Amino acid sequence: MGNEISSLACPSCGAPVEMKAKICGYCQQPVIIATFNSVQNMTLGDLNKYANSYKKSLSENPDNPEINASLGMCYLKLCLYENAQKTFNKAIENDIDNSEIYFYAAISLLSGKKAFLTQRPVIDQIEQYINAAVALEPRGIYFYFLAYIKYDYFFRKKFNTAPNYNECLATAAEIGLSENDKVQLFDILKVSKPEEF
Repeated sequence: MGNEISSLACPSCGAPVEMKAKICGYCQQPVIIATFNSVQNMTLGDLNKYANSYKKSLSENPDNPEINASLGMCYLKLCLYENAQKTFNKAIENDIDNSEIYFYAAISLLSGKKAFLTQRPVIDQIEQYINAAVALEPRGIYFYFLAYIKYDYFFRKKFNTAPNYNECLATAAEIGLSENDKVQLFDILKVSKPEEF
């Protein structure tokens, strides 16, 4: 299989580590970045070090979905949205069952702009990604993000949509959504949270 990497160099310290290791045994830093939490507080230098390490690994094996997704997280934090989109799309091609990748791919499509200012074809692609994420794993944060799209694009432009943003918010609350999830989503999006949220 073309996307198997069993070991790589730790992106933080360069020590050899197993792919399955979540934390480097030498420096205690993450090896693979699976969520935005891992990069949220990284310095610019650390982000670049991780991105370069992942790019090197991908030069040897470009189809690895975990490394592509990890690189996508770095690009997303660095606000390199087009690069993030490409790496998340590559990760999706090789791992269609990971809801997180669809979620972050959808976020990267907004490119740090409000949904209201985004073109309709992009909004449609965001909805496709979120619907795929929800189909794989219905999580409150996914419905909360969908509620934001339904509110800021459809409701503010006076378009009818089903489900509407209130229904998506109710579903998010019903499934489970923490205050930290709410704050973090808008931090990642780089937009202000609407008062209705």
